Amino acid sequence: MDAILVIASVVMLALLFLKVPVFISVLGGAAVYFVASPKVNPIIFAQQTITGVESIALLAIPFFVCAGIMMNYTGVTARIMNVCEVMTGRMYGGLAQVNVLLSTLMGGLSGSNLADAAMEAKMLVPEMEKKGFSKEFSSVVTATSAMITPLIPPGISMILYGCIANVSIGDLFISGIGVGLLLCVSMMIVVRIISKQRGYAPIRTTRVTFPEYVAAFKPAILPLLLPIIIIGGIRIGVFTATEAGAVAIVYAVMLGFIYREMRWEDMKKGFKETVCTTSSIMLIVAAAGVFSWVLTKERVPQQLTEWIVATIDNKYVFLLIVNIFLLIVGMFIEGNASMIILVPLLHPIAMAYGINEIQFAMTYIFNNAIGALSPPMGTLMFVTCGITGCKTGPFIKEAVPFYILLVINLLLITYVPVFSTGILALLGD
Repeated sequence: MDAILVIASVVMLALLFLKVPVFISVLGGAAVYFVASPKVNPIIFAQQTITGVESIALLAIPFFVCAGIMMNYTGVTARIMNVCEVMTGRMYGGLAQVNVLLSTLMGGLSGSNLADAAMEAKMLVPEMEKKGFSKEFSSVVTATSAMITPLIPPGISMILYGCIANVSIGDLFISGIGVGLLLCVSMMIVVRIISKQRGYAPIRTTRVTFPEYVAAFKPAILPLLLPIIIIGGIRIGVFTATEAGAVAIVYAVMLGFIYREMRWEDMKKGFKETVCTTSSIMLIVAAAGVFSWVLTKERVPQQLTEWIVATIDNKYVFLLIVNIFLLIVGMFIEGNASMIILVPLLHPIAMAYGINEIQFAMTYIFNNAIGALSPPMGTLMFVTCGITGCKTGPFIKEAVPFYILLVINLLLITYVPVFSTGILALLGD
């Protein structure tokens, strides 16, 4: 490896650890390479920065971000929460079960784990504490359940991975349903066990009647149809994954008018939030495009692939090493940033071992989701604790059973393909 590239990589990592904004860190490392390398035209730096965000598929990001934000102003969350209360009311854990199920259903609408965590931390944690749940347990359930959001379509991480690795975004969306449901069900089981031990009672003891089911589901039918419209439209070829984002925006605005809960001021605020959120993501994508060009020019992916394949002759050992590596990386570097840097390196190696591209993609995305919860830099942990007032020390201690659950789920997704590709197989892909 060229010494200049090593220096550029060290500069980038140093800036990341110093908590310099991700796009500045990546651009800083790339700039060092272009300035110090006499054989590279500096104009390429600007060209690759622009080229990195020119992919048509990336248009899906602002569309789905906007759709998710608009959903927050239409009264959808309250309607879906009523459905969750009816479905989980008699389970041990009561509102904790509502928390997990709400994240799963909202994942098909918002696509943002941080937005989901912030929303539930404000709405549910105070109510959970009133019902006798500890602040630490309430915060952990909120942060952990928000991990489901990027796994359920239309998760932004799936769109990014599909663009970077040239993998079908539609197939990733479908695969995410199985992975998201696995985490949802297993988390509800753990919540039930802990809640029964601690005496966290169900919301209700009487059986839910059929009229109560109808009364809860009827107002929520329209928003719950959105994931079906997205997946169904992509599958039958009515629109692409990118166009599905535009459809989602129109659908969200329509719900606002139908429910009469969206004002013109809300719409302006939603567009402003969309611009800010999309800008932060696209700046990272643009910066990473430059660094990816540098890695490709220096043949780092090819050399790394050759070395790993020659050193490790077993794909299962390779997957184990990748999981350990990504779990460590996720503790220090934001998921989307690490994805843009590492996927061009690891995806070709996985293909060389004959690993299913969808299975490897979901393994990678799940690792990223765990990283968002892991100290010392877990964004989900800090966002949730910042809103609920929970200290990080007690939070981490309370989260130990959930960390164990996440590792078990990761191993299942990594080594049991049915959890990541089962639904695709049923559909004939």
